[in-house]
Amino acid sequence: MKGFKAFRIHEREGKIVAGFEQMTVDALTPGEVVIRVKYSSINYKDALAATGAGKILRKYPLNGGIDLSGEVESSTDARYKPGQQVLVTGCGLSESFDGGYAEVARIAGESVIPLPDGISLRDAMAIGTAGFTAALAIHRMEHNGQAPGKGAIVVTGASGGVGSIAIDLLAGRGYEAVAVSGKPEADSFLKAIGAARVLRRQEIDLGKRPLEATQWGGGIDNVGGELLTWLTRTVDNFGNIASIGLAGSHKLETTVMPFILRGINLLGVTSSNTPRELRLAVWNRLSTDLRPRHLDRIVTRTVAFDELPGAFDDFIKGRVMGRTVVKIDSFG
Repeated sequence: MKGFKAFRIHEREGKIVAGFEQMTVDALTPGEVVIRVKYSSINYKDALAATGAGKILRKYPLNGGIDLSGEVESSTDARYKPGQQVLVTGCGLSESFDGGYAEVARIAGESVIPLPDGISLRDAMAIGTAGFTAALAIHRMEHNGQAPGKGAIVVTGASGGVGSIAIDLLAGRGYEAVAVSGKPEADSFLKAIGAARVLRRQEIDLGKRPLEATQWGGGIDNVGGELLTWLTRTVDNFGNIASIGLAGSHKLETTVMPFILRGINLLGVTSSNTPRELRLAVWNRLSTDLRPRHLDRIVTRTVAFDELPGAFDDFIKGRVMGRTVVKIDSFG
């Protein structure tokens, strides 16, 4: 196979240096499946890794991009055949293994997911890690008894990738989805994808008591800190809170009272090391009962591979709504 272009991240003299390079397959981290990459996406985590604003990579150098979709070029894993369309999200990409910001990727067979019926390669990256994480949160909540009849689900950080798809999926399942956002300009976007109401983050009375009046059947939290504490105070009996992100803070200051007096459940959601069987189940739901309804609205930007380096700053500065797809254009 000829050489190909990759967006590669190095650490040199304590600084992060990233840019396009020519590579060969032999230079990629090991894996059983060689994939011609068609699409990737940009997540906040990708921007942190590429700019050095956050410590993401566990080794250097690596190709960036925690997501990819494309077509199998070759495989020593019998589960995959040349020409088969597949996707990969998380699984250590751009942390311990070369990621999806490359025209070719070599991936461990256990990490590869056959493209579900009815989902295109582009839609797979419109969903990406963000959408998978939102669906995994809902899947875990429902496994724990969450249902639309138990009350509204509040989503913090609602205008971001995870939050926006969570709003869409919840509304599609019949939940009253309530968005919390600090961006007034996002209100119409959030309502268009299914939010029944939008709360301004700065105007919420977070309360001070261990238990406040119940307001929610459950919550999906992308922020952490005080907003997550507020959810533990205000979610109703036996409701579930999915903890996904820490955009506000990694700290959680609460008491045991919501757990022992109201029986609420705080569910940790990690998309990177999800067991394969659960990963397959969630992707199956994303093509069936949890299929996003408004991907065309949620994808607010599509960038060409060459434009990738200029797209990260908007993520670092919090100027992005919804999802950004990267068109790698490696074939067809």
